[in-house]
Amino acid sequence: MGCTTSVILFKGIRTVFERNCAYMCKQQGESNALEYPAYSWSREDSEVLISSCLAKPKLIEPLDYENVIVQKKTQILNDCLREMLLFPYDDFQTAILRRQGRYMRSTVPVNAEEEAQSLFVTECIKTYNSDWHLVTYKYEDYSGEFRQLPSKVAKLDKLPVHVYEVDEEADKDEDAASLGSQKGGITKHGWLYKGNMNSAISVTMRSFKRRFFHLIQLGDGSYNLNFYKDEKISKEPKGSIFLDSCMGVIQNNRVRRFAFELKMQDKSSYLLAADSEAEMEEWVTVLNKILQLNFEAAMQEKRNGDSHEDDEQSKLEGSGSGLDSYLPELAKSTREAEIKLKSESRVKLFYLDPDAQKLDFSPMEPEVKPFAEKFGKRILVKCNDLSFNLQCCVAENEEGPTTNVEPFFVTLSLFDIKYNRKISADFHVDLNHFSVRQMLVPTSPALMNGGQSPPAFQDALQATAMQYPKQGIFSVTCPHPDIFLVARIEKVLQGSIAHCAEPYMKSSDSSKVAQKVLKNAKQACQRLGQYRMPFAWAARTLFKDTSGNLDKNARFSAIYRQDSNKLSNDDMLKLLADFRKPEKMAKLPVILGNLDITIDNVSSDCPNYLNSSYVPMRQFETCSKSPLTFEVEEFVPCIPKHTQPYTVYSNHLYVYPKYLKYDSQKSFAKARNIAICIEFKDSDEEDSQPLKCIYGRPGGPVFTRSALAAVLHHQQNPEFYDEIKIELPTQLHEKHHLLFTFFHVSCDNSTKGSTKKKDAVETQVGYSWLPLLKDGRVVTSEQHVPVSANLPSGYLGYQELSMGRHYGPEIKWVEGGKPLLKVSTHLVSTVYTQDQHLHNFFQYCQKTESGAQASGSELVKYLKSLHAMEGHVMIAFLPTILNQLFRVLTRATQEEVAVNVTRVIIHVVAQCHEEGLESHLRSYVKFAYKAEPYIASEYKTVHEELTKSMTTILKPSADFLTSNKLLKYSWFFFDVLIKSMAQHLIENNKVKLLRNQRFPASYHHAVETVVNMLMPHITQKFRDNPEASKNANHSLAVFIKRCFTFMDRGFVFKQINNYISCFAPGDPKTLFEYKFEFLRVVCNHEHYIPLNLPMPFGKGRIQRYQDLQLDYSLTDEFCRNHFLVGLLLREVGTALQEFREVRVIAVSMLKNLLIKHSFDDRYASRSHQARIASLYLPLFGLLIENVQRINVRDVSPFPANPGNIVKDEPLAVPAGNPLMTPQKGNTLDHSLHKDLLGAISGIASPYTASTPNINSVRNADSRGSLISTDSGNSLPERNPEKSNSLDKHQPSGTLGNPVVRCDKLDQSEIKSLLMCFLYVLKSMSDDALFTYWNKASTAELMDFFTISEVCLHQFQYMGKRYIASLTKCVALPPAWNRNDACQIAAAGQPG
Repeated sequence: MGCTTSVILFKGIRTVFERNCAYMCKQQGESNALEYPAYSWSREDSEVLISSCLAKPKLIEPLDYENVIVQKKTQILNDCLREMLLFPYDDFQTAILRRQGRYMRSTVPVNAEEEAQSLFVTECIKTYNSDWHLVTYKYEDYSGEFRQLPSKVAKLDKLPVHVYEVDEEADKDEDAASLGSQKGGITKHGWLYKGNMNSAISVTMRSFKRRFFHLIQLGDGSYNLNFYKDEKISKEPKGSIFLDSCMGVIQNNRVRRFAFELKMQDKSSYLLAADSEAEMEEWVTVLNKILQLNFEAAMQEKRNGDSHEDDEQSKLEGSGSGLDSYLPELAKSTREAEIKLKSESRVKLFYLDPDAQKLDFSPMEPEVKPFAEKFGKRILVKCNDLSFNLQCCVAENEEGPTTNVEPFFVTLSLFDIKYNRKISADFHVDLNHFSVRQMLVPTSPALMNGGQSPPAFQDALQATAMQYPKQGIFSVTCPHPDIFLVARIEKVLQGSIAHCAEPYMKSSDSSKVAQKVLKNAKQACQRLGQYRMPFAWAARTLFKDTSGNLDKNARFSAIYRQDSNKLSNDDMLKLLADFRKPEKMAKLPVILGNLDITIDNVSSDCPNYLNSSYVPMRQFETCSKSPLTFEVEEFVPCIPKHTQPYTVYSNHLYVYPKYLKYDSQKSFAKARNIAICIEFKDSDEEDSQPLKCIYGRPGGPVFTRSALAAVLHHQQNPEFYDEIKIELPTQLHEKHHLLFTFFHVSCDNSTKGSTKKKDAVETQVGYSWLPLLKDGRVVTSEQHVPVSANLPSGYLGYQELSMGRHYGPEIKWVEGGKPLLKVSTHLVSTVYTQDQHLHNFFQYCQKTESGAQASGSELVKYLKSLHAMEGHVMIAFLPTILNQLFRVLTRATQEEVAVNVTRVIIHVVAQCHEEGLESHLRSYVKFAYKAEPYIASEYKTVHEELTKSMTTILKPSADFLTSNKLLKYSWFFFDVLIKSMAQHLIENNKVKLLRNQRFPASYHHAVETVVNMLMPHITQKFRDNPEASKNANHSLAVFIKRCFTFMDRGFVFKQINNYISCFAPGDPKTLFEYKFEFLRVVCNHEHYIPLNLPMPFGKGRIQRYQDLQLDYSLTDEFCRNHFLVGLLLREVGTALQEFREVRVIAVSMLKNLLIKHSFDDRYASRSHQARIASLYLPLFGLLIENVQRINVRDVSPFPANPGNIVKDEPLAVPAGNPLMTPQKGNTLDHSLHKDLLGAISGIASPYTASTPNINSVRNADSRGSLISTDSGNSLPERNPEKSNSLDKHQPSGTLGNPVVRCDKLDQSEIKSLLMCFLYVLKSMSDDALFTYWNKASTAELMDFFTISEVCLHQFQYMGKRYIASLTKCVALPPAWNRNDACQIAAAGQPG
């Protein structure tokens, strides 16, 4: 970059010096160096002095943007770059994204929305049925940092190959084997393919011939490229290419890979190709070196010839025409190549900036996704076989396979012994052989038929395909090694567990025993086929670790006989706690058999599976032969961090009969083998039917009207472990209840005859019921309910009154109405809540919406109670709760209600953040939030009401904790404001209105007030609440940035102005960080360029480039007309007067913004870049003010002439003193020797040896030969010779500060500033540059060229040897080769 920069730079400098050379040389003789008194300053003194001396920048009112674009409409529309001045019409829009679920259809039952009467149920269903509502910004990809632009800034794998003079000696040493000496030795040789470019036929792959090439230097110094048929170079060559006639070497891969082309003066060319890319690059590099040497030789010869002519003749002919007269064809071709290089292949300046190539480790905005069902670790359980040692053929004719002698039924579930709970629903499996299933009689029609299936079940699913499931998917949110898969095995009721299990525990394979068991089993199946009894259990571990790695090598344990006294889930957890203790497990009786169940991970494309409500997945195929897979419900722990917002409809009730105490009852003669029949009813009338909504077992219907619990033989106080799963109706009412009917089951099968057989099997021994709703909520706690001997009509209406009286029908209670039955229920519902506070709030809202008189104080009471809402409930129903709160906000008639609604929202948002669930809030704002339809007479807008409430909460007198939470999580509220504004504009057709008519004055006032209320919280309380202040500053910046899209832009400018005015020079570093973070976000707006209006604001027609109304300094008018860039440059200028940490932040922000402009593909053309550069022309003035602080003494790359070394004397300003008082002095540097000026302007040789004036050297600044020693030229009090100065309208410098720092900037700061300077210089138009040179004062011109020379010092390429010395310690990345390292070093080495 150094060489390229210097060539471009000195061409411009040469032009200026040619115009002003005589004037400047005349000034050289005048000497009046400045002397500064030496003072001793400490850093602390300096900081205090700076804080007191640096004045706060003058507040400049921005332009009225909307009026300006109306007034200048004609000028804007006639501008050829009007897209840089106007916002696009399609800047933003609302969009509806169809909700993409996992299912073939909606999970909400067909008539659910019509059946729902409760407001909460209705709103939940709306949430699950609604599509996603988005606000999209067409150019949003351009609203971030330069690394986030659509045309991503890729790291350059290969930089263009350049040849540098400083490397030639090194290359000669390194490549001695392949490069000859300057006296005619062979310079390079190797095999290449030669194409016949000059033939009549076109060049094809076949026209290439392999030749051996030799590059040699002749005695006169010229080079020839000879080629041969083989490596015998002693023969005459087949041909030669004279490189004196070669104009350039370029890559040409159109015909063949790794090809390059030699362009000759006679318009002919040679096409050569190498075998590899590396070899091609070697040839191109060597040939380019030779062309460069030829060019320099020609230039030197021309200079030597011209040195004998007089000076006037030299000026007339000039260096520009010298080469043309010597080699016209070469000059023309070189000029064309240079133009092509500039327009096409030149690497962008900032590609060479090391910071632009650094990886971005700053926190990126998280990707926001819609709400979706999320599961824990999913396990596919395949049930293959259950076989016991006792087997025989069960067929009557004894023809068929050997199988188990009776049917068995397996129930799988997960138990967590770490947290002592059952964590999944039951999965029922029937693994019996077909012949064994035939032993069972069909289930009683009374249990199967009647009524309709719940809406979740569809006819498209064949019930027969669902009868015998063998695959289930379990989900575990918190996997760990203490989770067990438990299999409970049941059989048809026969007698006691011990008696039935005895034949299976013998190891002898006796066919007689098998036949006897088979005979008894057939009788039991005929008589008691619908009743089950516990038989055995087995278990296995699932996970190896807490990461969810499956323990696939584990197998099920031995099958243990079930203990009739240890049936409950609590007992099972105790048994599992001893599972890894062999001494304990060895005591358990074992049943001989094998349970074959495998586990595996769930693949993403698992076919044919249903969720826990039997809703089929998208990939479900009704005609597929692959087995059905059922999802098994997980009982997720009620912990907020493990809770996900609900996205699908699910409404299940799990019922667990636990214990019946019947040993003291006197109502029934026999009550021992007790079976419980569970029904779900919606009426207590005598003829009412139970609802067909209980999930069936394998082999039976999908849904049944009743379910039976397993029976314990001869137990009067039986325990139960059964789980009954019920699909609840969408709308529950007071009559919905569970009815438990108790039967005594006779296991004695010796009764003769078939009459009254059923009466002998079942005898009713009581009833019990459990109303499902209590205080409007589903009952879920453990209940103890009484048992009655009869079941009269209207039994639900029975109520105990005082003094032994009652209300309702006569009921005969067993044991006087003692609670004999213990039963518990577990609700897994996404439409019913167990939280009393949430239920009360929605219930009150429903009353007011249905016409009841709303009481503000009553509503505030319910709102305040929401602070006590359970965390997991809040997360689960998050979208529904927030939607209702925003609805209440827009309908609030009292400020107290609106403020309390906002307090609840703050509480919800804070809870989500504290649980690490911020992503749910982002998903809500982006996808779920939808503003209510705006009706001016009835409702208000969310953005206006929320802004007012935020203002109230931010008042100094408000609750500190609440206001702190609002600040800390302010992003949520500002994002809601933004989306509400966008939806309001589009849905009410206000986008086409003028900006100042889109929102009422009241909203403008509310926004202004909230910005003003935020200021003290951020700028004064940042020490007490650093996180809250930082977040609020960033969130406000994002809000302000997006307001440019919707609101009056002049109004937004004023808010920015007011906010920035709160900061001042000398602020703590934290406040500077806040300020520049705010500016960074705002200036990253996708339409930052149009916001700055890059167009002339002068009057009259422009006749000459000198008349261009361009601002090269930060005048008030510039800052007003180009508000954001003016504000930014002023703040950067102020920051440069601060200390290093602050300066680095400011300079980095400015450079990153310019990098973004450079890489923005919307402004890729040169004219676009020139227009952007016109906005940053005041950067020249900014750098000129700080020119004295650019120190290149320690890294000066120019070697000193040994004969002219004079020890420099530094200025009398101590290093510890960062301040100085400006003095008047001469504007030109004595060290600008005429020979050096002549060398720059092209009228003298740069190699002329001359002895500089000793006095000038003595007083020169140590920064370099071109750098002025006069500090006055960069300070407020300038030389009186300012008649043509650019800042003649500025009273005291660009920033108006009376004191300017003079401590040197760091290397990183200098390079960043110079990169910005070079970008503006490179991008600005020629007219703008000529205008600057015409209007600048002499002092400013000299400072300009001082900065230009500093660029050369800072970015000079030091050569490969220098880089090698640096890279001995630091290894280069492997992807870069040596040439790349040279280029990067040229861009960023420290000198």
